[in-house]
Amino acid sequence: MIYTVTFNPSLDYIVSMNGFEMGMTNRTTGEQIFPGGKGINVSIVLNNLGIENTALGFTAGFTGDQIEKEVRQMGLLADFIRVGNGISRINVKLKDYDGTEINGMGPDIDEDCVAGLYEKLKQLGAGDTLVLAGSIPKCLSDSIYSDILQRLQNKGVMFAVDATKELLLNVLQYQPFLIKPNNHELGEIFQVTLKTRESVVPYAQKLQEKGAKNVLVSMAGEGAVLADEAGGVHMLAAPKGKLVNAVGAGDSMVAGFLAGWTQKKDYEYAFRMGVSAGSASAFSEMLATKKEIEQIFDSLDKQ
Repeated sequence: MIYTVTFNPSLDYIVSMNGFEMGMTNRTTGEQIFPGGKGINVSIVLNNLGIENTALGFTAGFTGDQIEKEVRQMGLLADFIRVGNGISRINVKLKDYDGTEINGMGPDIDEDCVAGLYEKLKQLGAGDTLVLAGSIPKCLSDSIYSDILQRLQNKGVMFAVDATKELLLNVLQYQPFLIKPNNHELGEIFQVTLKTRESVVPYAQKLQEKGAKNVLVSMAGEGAVLADEAGGVHMLAAPKGKLVNAVGAGDSMVAGFLAGWTQKKDYEYAFRMGVSAGSASAFSEMLATKKEIEQIFDSLDKQ
């Protein structure tokens, strides 16, 4: 079973408008509301691909109620922990205005709630995969991801981590199966600018030297790179298509990679599934469906 953890899930309120003016009343021309958070996005795409998984995380207040309702209506297995104080965050995304977003803070997660998560994670064992994805509330330590991996390190669980800065660096000592920085995040770690697929490779390999087994680097319009555990390097240009919505594309790449690996245990296939899923979500109003992913996968050799 694959388990995803979203520490700070959200309701994503995505609005379209004809222009945006500061200090004025702006009216929307279209609105959408989705459950959000990187782990939840991974779960949705895995579910769309027919890969059984369970979404874990924390929810609070009326927004938390709605997140859980929406997730279950999508057919996902979910086992969230309720936080007593505060509300789950609302993220406002101005779709047609330069990618501007306003992201909420989320509730304070106390020690009892964290202990509740640890209790749920005790059930994981050999053959299970744990996905830790996204930001954490300010009330938690940057060591929370590494604390989880430390607790599970001898149980045969496979780890995938999609995070930034210290959250990511702190887990490397536990040899995660997969990490997925983008090229900007990778460059920030090493204080360099990475614009080409070739320039990414040595820095992805440096993260392998620090402990990561597989490093998958998303590069938006430049495509993606995978440095795999066997020493292989895989590169793909970005599939052709119109960018509709970049929200969730990186999460979809993680889901596609894990689905591909689950199906064939082949790095090249998993990499292509990851690129296909990420691109399919970027080209769609919603997170990618199985059909959309398969169409892009079949087109990769024809570009």
